[in-house]
Amino acid sequence: MPDRSSSGARGPLDIDKVFKALADPSRRRLLDLLYRENGQTLTALCEHLDMTRQAVTQHLQQLEDANLVAVVRRGREKLHYLNPVPLHEIHERWIAKFERSRLGALHNLKKRLEANDDDKA
Repeated sequence: MPDRSSSGARGPLDIDKVFKALADPSRRRLLDLLYRENGQTLTALCEHLDMTRQAVTQHLQQLEDANLVAVVRRGREKLHYLNPVPLHEIHERWIAKFERSRLGALHNLKKRLEANDDDKA
């Protein structure tokens, strides 16, 4: 059974670490790569990036610290997996509440426009 050196059980989400991790385009690129193909090694990730192995390692460490990436050891390899939970929590906390009112306004506009079309018919 693989040894989980990182997991979602780190405690409360540190939202500042997540936002800081997401602020860097290289780290967002790493997340995109893991989204496309989860469970990649450092070597596989480095093939798609124009930076040193050490720089990729440092970026991955910040993503791990923000709980955006989980690592599973398989023998001598470390496999990196995207953890979408912090992103979902950001969506729920910072995005969804703003979408609700906008979607409600669009729904009301649709109803009014449809009512106007019914009046013209």
